[in-house]
Amino acid sequence: MAEEKKLSEKLEKIISEVEKLSVLELADLVKALEEKFGVSAQPVVASAPSASNGGNVSGEAEAPEAKTAFTVILKDAGQSKIQVIKVLREVVGMGLKEAKELTDSVPKPVKENVSQKEAEELKKKLEEAGAIIEVK
Repeated sequence: MAEEKKLSEKLEKIISEVEKLSVLELADLVKALEEKFGVSAQPVVASAPSASNGGNVSGEAEAPEAKTAFTVILKDAGQSKIQVIKVLREVVGMGLKEAKELTDSVPKPVKENVSQKEAEELKKKLEEAGAIIEVK
């Protein structure tokens, strides 16, 4: 078995505080760290857009297999915010607090790196509840 390395008291305290954060607070922390230090927690994509695709840097009008991971973004919770919160809890598996925080701080990603089919299903359910959704 691997030997567990003893962390400093300072690092233990940081880990203890991070354990207390909600999922949305963790996401905000990651974003803040990325901005502060100019890094990204996103995995490196194997094929970056290039001039060989006809100069289309966005890659949107290219072959459909070019984009396999989608992000569902809540742009606005709409008039029936409670219904949107219920759908978020049911479909995404969020707790009440996290779902409410997400609807209060739009625009925010609801789910990232999902298939097109899953993204469209989630978009449909949230729009039926009254939300305004964008899939990227």
